[in-house]
Amino acid sequence: MSTDQYTVLELGPVYSPFFGSMGATAAMVFTALGAAYGTAKSGTGIAAMSVMRPELIMKSIIPVVMAGIIAIYGLVVAVIIAQGVRAAPDYTLYT
Repeated sequence: MSTDQYTVLELGPVYSPFFGSMGATAAMVFTALGAAYGTAKSGTGIAAMSVMRPELIMKSIIPVVMAGIIAIYGLVVAVIIAQGVRAAPDYTLYT
């Protein structure tokens, strides 16, 4: 087995860009799910608080905004990961 074949087969298998792309996908999916869960939980808190203290509704919107920021962070991480994914010979399992 030549050195070139060893590099392509062992260090940079054909499926390595797939896992890089799946990492970017997982970053977006899980942060979107976390943001949706945070928005739902804070939304129910806003609804419950608006009955008892209606003057504090605008202050309670901050958790909803923070939950949305989490999804933006996931998008940024996914773009950074996607920029690093290259073709199979150049993209090894160790990068």
